[in-house]
Amino acid sequence: MVTRLPDPREGVGEETVSSYLSCPAPPFAAERLGTARHRRLDRCVQFALLAAVEAVRDAGIGVDPHTLAADWDADRTAVLAGTGAGCVTAYDAHHLKLRADGPAALSPFAVPSSLPNSIAAQVSIALQARGPSTTVGSACAAGATALGLAADLLRLGRCDTAVVVGTDALLTPFHLAGFDRIGALSHRLDDPAGAPRPFDADRDGFVAGEGAGVLVLERAEHAAARGARVRARLLGHGSASEAYNAVRPRDDGSGLTAAVRAALADARLDPADIGYVNAHATGTPQGDEVEAAALARLLPHRPPVSSTKGVTGHLFGAAGTVEAALTALAVAEGTAPPTANLAHPSPGTTGLHLPTAPLRLGPVRAGLSVSAGFGGHNAALVLAPA
Repeated sequence: MVTRLPDPREGVGEETVSSYLSCPAPPFAAERLGTARHRRLDRCVQFALLAAVEAVRDAGIGVDPHTLAADWDADRTAVLAGTGAGCVTAYDAHHLKLRADGPAALSPFAVPSSLPNSIAAQVSIALQARGPSTTVGSACAAGATALGLAADLLRLGRCDTAVVVGTDALLTPFHLAGFDRIGALSHRLDDPAGAPRPFDADRDGFVAGEGAGVLVLERAEHAAARGARVRARLLGHGSASEAYNAVRPRDDGSGLTAAVRAALADARLDPADIGYVNAHATGTPQGDEVEAAALARLLPHRPPVSSTKGVTGHLFGAAGTVEAALTALAVAEGTAPPTANLAHPSPGTTGLHLPTAPLRLGPVRAGLSVSAGFGGHNAALVLAPA
């Protein structure tokens, strides 16, 4: 959709507006979290809590409908949250209140609800998970990074279960204007549905989205003991920093390459074992080109590669968890999702197999999900069928 925001400067007429493309979440009943709770929470925390309850229930773990407490060993349950910006809608609202009405009007919950740790903290409080809890802030790689950290905690025996959240709600005037100033947003205002064009020759930037993705991870023996339905296995993860630029990736794709190689080594697999790739590809001219070249070099056997951001928009900190879930489903069900709006593949993607319709994969040994973020953060996850 097209979001039109008035110019906030004093003395500027109301007719002066800026237009941006965005992909907001559909209306949802935040009241399901409880009246007192939802009114104090940032929008991204509301997303996280609602998604977490659904994910825990889907994992076959009981959740009290009134308190939201989960039926598990609370002391052995961790919560890891990934976010690109944290609780920005709460911060904006409280800051405006302070400026308009003064310090005495500020809510006592202003600071606690605005801190990034509020995401992991509120999920832990609601679900009664008393194990390790932290929020990761590696920009758009944060969700994938959080999954990797959760895997390490499970391997080290620090917990039996980990709830991993990726969430962001960045459809604010500040963030939309800021992303636009660096040329990251699509300007296809006359065709919003066709605007996100990952890997396409006519791509001109991403469409900002919002939401949350949550996965429940367990040690294999713990899942087996309770008879859990296992959708997929997280075999390995890798992370790498480019140490190069605040917003641009290295032209040689070395950061993403290092993260993928680390993930494959962690999974004890060869590149040829990858049968599907969920790419980070956001639809920016430079980012997609660098990623496509790196993936083509890493995976010369040309497994199907798709970017689901053509449908979801760019979910920032939530992208890694949402796309890991989609990768898990792809390898479990043997179907690769297509890349939407890919009408004319960019010349730089000739080394990739880019399906434009759902593609039957057959048996797949493993899939790969890759994420990247401002500042040179790169993360890769290797997932296999259960």
